[in-house]
Amino acid sequence: MPDKTTDDLATRLTAIAEGAGGSITPPIVQTSLFAFDSFDDFKARMDGSSDAPMYTRVQNPTVAAFEAMMADAEGGEAAVGFASGMGAISAALMAFLRPGDRVACVEHVYPDSYRFMERILRPFGIETTYHPLRAFEDDPDLLKGVKIAYLESPTSVVFQAMNLPKVAAQAKRHGAVTMIDNSWATPVFQRPIELGIDIVIHSASKYISGHSDTVAGVVIGSKDHIGRLRDLSLPLFGAKLAPFEAWLLIRGLRTLVPRMRQHRATADLFADRFAALPFVRRVNSPTANTVPGLTGRSGLMSVEFDESVNIPKLADALRFFRLGVSWGGFESLILPAQVGLAQAGEFNSMRKFGVPSTLVRLSLGLEDAEDLWADMSAALATSRT
Repeated sequence: MPDKTTDDLATRLTAIAEGAGGSITPPIVQTSLFAFDSFDDFKARMDGSSDAPMYTRVQNPTVAAFEAMMADAEGGEAAVGFASGMGAISAALMAFLRPGDRVACVEHVYPDSYRFMERILRPFGIETTYHPLRAFEDDPDLLKGVKIAYLESPTSVVFQAMNLPKVAAQAKRHGAVTMIDNSWATPVFQRPIELGIDIVIHSASKYISGHSDTVAGVVIGSKDHIGRLRDLSLPLFGAKLAPFEAWLLIRGLRTLVPRMRQHRATADLFADRFAALPFVRRVNSPTANTVPGLTGRSGLMSVEFDESVNIPKLADALRFFRLGVSWGGFESLILPAQVGLAQAGEFNSMRKFGVPSTLVRLSLGLEDAEDLWADMSAALATSRT
């Protein structure tokens, strides 16, 4: 797969999704089923010799247009959309795993991915082990006997970046399938398939949508890998992507590159200014060339303060940063680790992997960067003891 420049990606995402009859935007094919013109056409679809649309739970032209755009953007052969990021993650894992298999998962994984592995996979006899990011790169035997290496780069909450070509080489040596959640970087700043990773997963609710009005997921990979999802987990789990949500995602993809450029510019400003503050212990925000294949930072970062910052006061003093989960939209958000650490239930990955209570996660939106920084500076001034 030839390497694609960001400018080329912007052009292709803008132009690729023309609809029938010359319409600039593909139509929303809002139907549950498709009829056939003849017995032979219907029979051909049922026996697999035709791929004509039949039922929207498994196939729909609007969804197919979004899937084609995502496959092209990520450099994959095929893609399949789902009703949520967790729908995509669970479908991808369950298409490849059987009782007795083992998953090697990176530490600081998305909390609901961790809960899925612990509450769903483990009771069905599928073991998950968790490892520091560097172990995937440097331990030659880590993936021996592993069916799936489940990755994030950067990881959730602490945003550590991984050398994906090195990890992909380790996995191929042991026959492990590599899956990565690429929601943070998007194909604008990282294309894992071109780095040797087998399967890419997105919570399309985040940057792919970009408008905080859609819940969706998507999986990209080879035709064979995506075929397994289409044959098994998509139709039988039923977490299909709806036509209207697919239409919204096509809209989001067409502005993905310019939005990511603005997120990056704001993140660059915040990272530099946070790093200069004496009461900031660490800024977690990998940037271009931190690892091979990473060409920029997105607007999601975390900051670890010292004890002089009262985190609840900081959160309440902010005007432009709203308190909330999720990220990747036009609005700026703050999620204090203290909130995540307080989440009920024994399957709390933030506690398991040692996230400090003085850390906050910031999703930097599309507001003016200087306005956002002025808001943060004023809130910090009132929250320090």
